[in-house]
Amino acid sequence: MAAEVQRVILGKPETIERAILALLCNGHILLEDIPGVGKTTLSKALARTIGGEFRRIQFTPDLLPADITGTSVFNQKTMEFVFREGPIFGNVVLADEINRATPKTQAALLEAMEERQVTTDGTTRKLPDPFFVIATQNNVELTGTYPLPEAQLDRFFAKLSIGYPDRATEIEILKSQQTQHPIEAVQQVVSPHELKEMQGAVREIYVHDSIRDYIVSIVSATRETNQILLGASPRGSLLLMQAAQAHAAFHGKEFVRPDDVKMMASSVLAHRVIPRADLRSRGVEVDELIETLVDGVRAPVPVA
Repeated sequence: MAAEVQRVILGKPETIERAILALLCNGHILLEDIPGVGKTTLSKALARTIGGEFRRIQFTPDLLPADITGTSVFNQKTMEFVFREGPIFGNVVLADEINRATPKTQAALLEAMEERQVTTDGTTRKLPDPFFVIATQNNVELTGTYPLPEAQLDRFFAKLSIGYPDRATEIEILKSQQTQHPIEAVQQVVSPHELKEMQGAVREIYVHDSIRDYIVSIVSATRETNQILLGASPRGSLLLMQAAQAHAAFHGKEFVRPDDVKMMASSVLAHRVIPRADLRSRGVEVDELIETLVDGVRAPVPVA
């Protein structure tokens, strides 16, 4: 999967790996970045690699919950109401600029992301399987936006950023897209059924008791430091363990090592904490703060 996506997202192997790990953990990702760095392309490429249906929802202030979930329409021929599915009924759903919609509309995603279902007109309908949400937001242009509430942020498995490419990579991008977009060359490498089997295999990766204790110690550190007003919840501990399992599986290991936990900590925990307001003014990013906390927790000796 990674090799196929890297055909269109050049020079960002770590971001691609994190996105695939979220998919393997049956989670969702939040891409926070400036426009034009490839967020939509990444979403389309992932959809093509699993042979899934790609849907895009452009979030705007006038978007309504029914515009996402779907609505019932009266059919004059049959004289009954027929449900028309909204764009949420896809395998890979791009929620573009999610913070531009009102909180009421943002909340329409809560049930879908957590329960893999939507309820409209008193009827609950299952979403396709697999179901993977990639939400984007611009972290620079904040005028007319509605910050995501903590409950919404907590539904995302990880928060990622693509960032600018280096000079050599940007030149390569110009060459690769001079005549056509390389997204058309991305091939399906796994079926939805095979993806489900891979997700199940990730859960079977062995986790030693000392690793579980290490994970809880890291999450506890986010609650005990005076640099953070609100630390990560037990869900953060659970998802960090799953992320470490996926990282181990991705790199061909049969059990989780401390390095697997360290590599995934900031992606999984940074958006689940509320730092002190003065940290950013002092140039301290949340990712850096999480990494500092992780370095301060004693890692167990790797299990042989």
